[in-house]
Amino acid sequence: MNDGADRDPRLVWTEADEPRSGRFDDVYFSAEDGLAETRAVFLDGCDLPRAWRDRRHFTIAELGFGTGLNIAAALELWQRTRSPGAHLSLFSVEGFPLRADEARRALARWPEIAEATEVLVAAWPAGTPGFHRLDLPGFGATLDLAVGPVDGALSQWTGRADAWFLDGFSPAANPDMWSEAVMDQIAAHTAPGARIATFTVAGDVRRRLGERGFAVEKRPGHGRKRQRLEARLPSIAAAETPPPRVAVIGAGIAGASVARALAAQGIAAAVFEGAGLGHGASGFPAALVTPRFDLGDAAISALFAQALERAGAVYSAVPEAVLGRGVMQKPRSDRDSARFARIADQPVWPDGAMQIQPDGALFMRDALTVAPLRILAQGLARAAVHNETVAALEASSDGWRLRDAAGAVLVQVDAVILCAGPDTARLAPDLAIAPVRGQADWVVGAPAPATAWGGYVAPTPDGFLFGATHQRGGTATDVRAEDTARNLETLASRFPDRAAAIDPDRLGARAAIRATTRDRLPVCGAVPDRSGLFVLGGLGSRGFCLAPLLAEHLVALVLARPSPLPATLARSLDPARPALRPLVEPRPA
Repeated sequence: MNDGADRDPRLVWTEADEPRSGRFDDVYFSAEDGLAETRAVFLDGCDLPRAWRDRRHFTIAELGFGTGLNIAAALELWQRTRSPGAHLSLFSVEGFPLRADEARRALARWPEIAEATEVLVAAWPAGTPGFHRLDLPGFGATLDLAVGPVDGALSQWTGRADAWFLDGFSPAANPDMWSEAVMDQIAAHTAPGARIATFTVAGDVRRRLGERGFAVEKRPGHGRKRQRLEARLPSIAAAETPPPRVAVIGAGIAGASVARALAAQGIAAAVFEGAGLGHGASGFPAALVTPRFDLGDAAISALFAQALERAGAVYSAVPEAVLGRGVMQKPRSDRDSARFARIADQPVWPDGAMQIQPDGALFMRDALTVAPLRILAQGLARAAVHNETVAALEASSDGWRLRDAAGAVLVQVDAVILCAGPDTARLAPDLAIAPVRGQADWVVGAPAPATAWGGYVAPTPDGFLFGATHQRGGTATDVRAEDTARNLETLASRFPDRAAAIDPDRLGARAAIRATTRDRLPVCGAVPDRSGLFVLGGLGSRGFCLAPLLAEHLVALVLARPSPLPATLARSLDPARPALRPLVEPRPA
């Protein structure tokens, strides 16, 4: 698989077992003591830990991820000195990523940061282009690693750094890392009062930072290097505001994912779900976590590749949530087989993630079958869940009031996040959400098969699920014999032996309503012209794939923190995007 970009760092190991980039003919860290250099140049240079003292949230951005040494050192310091409940957002860019085993070998020489190293290496992502979010459990931190050219990565990042580690290879060896365009991006993504630290004292670097308003100062270097550079944006950091009170409406996969993302940032949400946990489209005995494929739009393919990677990491951390790994999609024609081959060749997928089988089928190695209720319960574990139906939303001068059917106030909050599936249209009728009815059937007590898709069959904890129907505009949730017959017919066309062996007395069925949009993309963002109101909806049949990543993006918007989603993808999901405007009803004057 090749996107045309050579991302090989051409790693070589010296006789002292130290990593060196053959591409840039430069070292990743000091041969004398790389950790001491990191602490002196970057941690001390950014005045850490004093700069994050008493902060609930702090953001570090880095150019030149390399072996991950700077990040591991920052994590170790953060763990020892952070305020209780504080969260650290890390962002780093790497054009030529190492493999996890290479990073582990490089970092093994410093046992004093071994805990941080192991957490970082355990979460190490594939080296595919784009953004990768990594959880760093036990450290109150997340890392967004951008793989690709530095100027493009920075233009897609939505954060503002409180501290910058500029650790690319030297300006002489790697001028793209230190260009005017990159310095413009650094300035645009710097918070008031932020600090910059770097090993280089090159004149062009000093000049470019100074021209962008930074106060630049040479400082004593480390080891053999006589000098290093510190810079500061001479402005006062804004005072932190109190954490917002947030209500989430809906406890399906969207609402549970938002609650989990809020909890990871230290916010306990109030979740309202009147019909009970998993009553909607998230309540089947099994759910598929599969991407949508798009050969005509590289951005959409990238969105689903990133979402699948994130969902896999989140669900794998939930005990007994993953029922099966890998999904096979069978071709229905020669045209499908050719399409599958083109899909497998897209650069957004890690090596081996999409495999063409001898019969032309597509095996999706990283797709999953999951147990929905286990995932919902885990996502809601740190939220206050209320068995109440929200009948109306009322904007006020100090936020939002949620009212029940009798008009009583259920809660007063600063922000509301709508995750109510098709019911979203009732609370926010100007959003272009449309219903799709679907019925799936399942067998209890039958051997669980491998998961197949395209008239799907998937294992459940005690049998297997098959289906499903697809009725646009349908809103009824009654179980229909004709839908069961249709699902059985589809099963028989793919797995005749399994269909023939089904005992009708061991069949179960359920119908639910999914929510979708005209362009088949979710709505994820701030509701236009309604300050403090946000929505995550229109997930269609890809809710379990999309929800973890999009929930983290939405929570970043609510809290004004860095998003894991590239800015271009975020705009494509915005509720105000042009593709949805023809469906938006004008609001009464």
